[in-house]
Amino acid sequence: MTGTTVLTPRYGESSLADLLPSALACLGVDGEPNRLGLDLDVDRVCVLLVDGLGALALADNAATAPFLTGLPPATLTAGFPSTTATSLTTLGTGLAPGEHGILSYLLRLPGEDRLFNTLRWRLDGVGPEVDALTAFAPERIQPRPSAFQRAIAAGIPAIQVAPGYQHGSGLTRAGWRGGDFRPNFSVGDLIDGVLTALASAPRTLVYTYHSELDTTGHARGPGSRAWRFELCHVDRIVAELAERLPPRTALIVTADHGMVELTDRIDFDTDPALADGVAQLGGEPRARHVYTRDGATADVAATWQGVLGADFIVRTRAEAVEAGWFGPVAGEFGTRIGDLVVAALGTGGVVRTVAEPLQTMMVGHHGSLTAAEQLVPLRIHRS
Repeated sequence: MTGTTVLTPRYGESSLADLLPSALACLGVDGEPNRLGLDLDVDRVCVLLVDGLGALALADNAATAPFLTGLPPATLTAGFPSTTATSLTTLGTGLAPGEHGILSYLLRLPGEDRLFNTLRWRLDGVGPEVDALTAFAPERIQPRPSAFQRAIAAGIPAIQVAPGYQHGSGLTRAGWRGGDFRPNFSVGDLIDGVLTALASAPRTLVYTYHSELDTTGHARGPGSRAWRFELCHVDRIVAELAERLPPRTALIVTADHGMVELTDRIDFDTDPALADGVAQLGGEPRARHVYTRDGATADVAATWQGVLGADFIVRTRAEAVEAGWFGPVAGEFGTRIGDLVVAALGTGGVVRTVAEPLQTMMVGHHGSLTAAEQLVPLRIHRS
């Protein structure tokens, strides 16, 4: 095997699922476990999620982000798959993917012929237009309470400062419902919006999101010069916020996943052997959910492992669940997982040049169980 080893998410110990419960515990919310052992004697908490900021990439570029890397270092595991829709819901609910059910970027819902895109909250593929927010109400697809709802029930205002397109979106309703939403239109507006939100009440939980590092990594590659320039801007955002926090506030910086540069593309759409016995192909290049035809699972598993080689792990649904990839899996969510789950360990991925041409062309990818994708920073500044 030329790739790296599997990093199983550390649910219940030091994962994204453990961050907001620990922060709420520090804010005095009864029943919230402080699994991270955070020692925060504060009245306000702001969580800044930097999309695509892997902990290993941050450490490798310390000189580019001197403020961030000057904070006490710690890491969390993102969870599996290490992808935005899953991780944002994991963070927002304080639950492992198997408990909240947003188990992939593209997943199968019972009774549906087309795969469901959890990031854009729609059915993918050819078919009639569907009002997905009605037909697939986020509160039904992800029925567990959000951390925002739990904070508000304890008397703590919860405010999201994020791009306007996220307001009322399916993913926001699935993972972050219950709080106030304040749109931001630029970096400066994000900083101002966060500071305004933090000053709005004596005790407050604020969540904010920054996307451009992830976009740059996908387009130019993680660690590219463009990516490093963007990381420099991220570092400045953190420094500006830290300098202006109200008293007794914690600024917590983390991410939803890291990223790797894809160097080996195996094309499902042009390989008949990979397609044989497959009914639907979900997930994304680094973490595929393979939904097989009746009775074909064992044959598909053998074929995929033979074609992909030692830099990929092919597991049945039961094996992936048993290995703890998704954390505890609620019964109603089990069938959303592929009959097979395929995780990349090297720098390759299973792409679809016909069905997913834009995704195929991306330089940077994520989703799997490598340290580069799984480990995200946990950096905390207290005012």
